[in-house]
Amino acid sequence: MNGKIVGGAIVLIGLVAGIAMYWLQVHAFYEEVTFEPGAEIRLTLIEGGVAEPIIAEEVTGIDSESSPIRFRACFRTPMTQAMLTETYRIYEDAVPNVAPGWFDCFDAAAIGAALEKGEAIAFLSEAEIHPGVDRVVAVFPDGRAFAWHQLNACGQAAFSGGSGAGACAPASSSP
Repeated sequence: MNGKIVGGAIVLIGLVAGIAMYWLQVHAFYEEVTFEPGAEIRLTLIEGGVAEPIIAEEVTGIDSESSPIRFRACFRTPMTQAMLTETYRIYEDAVPNVAPGWFDCFDAAAIGAALEKGEAIAFLSEAEIHPGVDRVVAVFPDGRAFAWHQLNACGQAAFSGGSGAGACAPASSSP
């Protein structure tokens, strides 16, 4: 009889721990982002490399202080892809990170597929928004747009077990 009680307690504790871990990973650390009106989304200019606000409507986003790559945002822009490509920097090798299922406006698989097919275009929003992390924005022809944080070369080097010094060190001026 005691074995059943101990076994049941172990199963119950495991179940509670599993539910708690799931909730902590998917819900607990995310917060709704408060955007500055008129400067919600910024893109980096080709000339000068400065990030400036673009026209963004219906902006919603989530973020977490627990990780620099948990930021996601969904919005609409009346700016055309043609105009954006003439003015702002394209972001090569953009790969959107999966968002929690409850943030249903952000479908990383669909965004990634559209980027691969050339239907959506990725732009550099802000380089080094956190050390080793860039903010990326993908814009669709119909004005739908999505933003996320992505590790840049420095971040990939640092988080893959290396020091990141080779990818991040400024060019030396030694002879």
